[in-house]
Amino acid sequence: MFFTPRYVKDARQYAEAARRVIRYRLDLLTAEEVAEIEKRIAALELAARERKPEEARSRIAELERTVGKLAPARSHAGWRENCEVLLVAIVIAAGVRAYLLEPFKIPTGSMQPTLNGVIGTATDTPPPNLLVRAFDFVIRGRTFVDITAMQDDVVESLHERSYLNYFTFTDVQCANSHYSIFAPPAVVATTFRLLPGRLVQKGEPLARGYVDNGDFVLVNKLAYNFDPPHRGDVFVFRTTDIARIEATIPAGLGSQHYIKRLAGLPGDVLRIEEPNLFINGRLASERGFARVMTRVNGYNGYSNPRGGALYLTETDETYTVPPRTYFAMGDNSFNSSDSRYWGFVPEKNVTGKAFVVFWPFGAHWGFVD
Repeated sequence: MFFTPRYVKDARQYAEAARRVIRYRLDLLTAEEVAEIEKRIAALELAARERKPEEARSRIAELERTVGKLAPARSHAGWRENCEVLLVAIVIAAGVRAYLLEPFKIPTGSMQPTLNGVIGTATDTPPPNLLVRAFDFVIRGRTFVDITAMQDDVVESLHERSYLNYFTFTDVQCANSHYSIFAPPAVVATTFRLLPGRLVQKGEPLARGYVDNGDFVLVNKLAYNFDPPHRGDVFVFRTTDIARIEATIPAGLGSQHYIKRLAGLPGDVLRIEEPNLFINGRLASERGFARVMTRVNGYNGYSNPRGGALYLTETDETYTVPPRTYFAMGDNSFNSSDSRYWGFVPEKNVTGKAFVVFWPFGAHWGFVD
């Protein structure tokens, strides 16, 4: 191999390239054109085998002219090839998302501290330098906010704006000005106290601090095709046909996705006696439930809900999960809108099992438990 003459190597490469042209354009070339190219290939390979350098170089030139004449290079071939590669990548990504894994952003704090939703923190200090901000965004998923009022004004309304279903902004509309903040309206209202009717003065900080953008989770959409959901799974589901949720969704937005822990399978009998959850008359033993009931490391146990709840409002009240449905609860039980408030999750609504936190690279990065 190391002592093969250069002209022999070139002959082999040109012959293989010509064969690829035939394969790629077989539907466009006539039988006569294919035969002509194959004839040139055979002549070139014969010259190479017989170690005739001058004849081999001549045959290479003849083959190159023949291929160029019968199968000319297409215009913008590079662009075409790149577009084909991109299209294939998009199709593969769409297939993976549709049938295997789908990214999901934790929107609220109902699963804290197991999974973080969007958390805002107000500060009195301006943001750090650009390098620190870039590091915090990549590692912690943290963005800094520093919005100052351009003039004396009054806040009129807050409007949510989302890109790619993952990046949420709040448009703050004032009487004479407009601001955009990289955070959902709930954070803007509760953390930075930007509420309709608030008077602001020129030069006043409207929103100063930072926003941790929540955990991004990959959902395994294939798992439940082979193994049914298990009690204790962290799972994602659509809100379709869950009346109490759909009544709160603005018109035109359609179904949403929620993430909770699966607390009850069909036929399970549930009861809550703060801070404990009982399933079928026994204290819940699955690791996720046990962790919540410890009341340590940020967990507060399970609570009997008040104010508009449907189920498990008293310590002696039980609920039996209907057939082909699931009962969902948040690990942050005292601040979770879940099945206690809006009822069961239909089996057909289940999207998949939360698999892994892929960003940010903080304490939750890794497999979801």
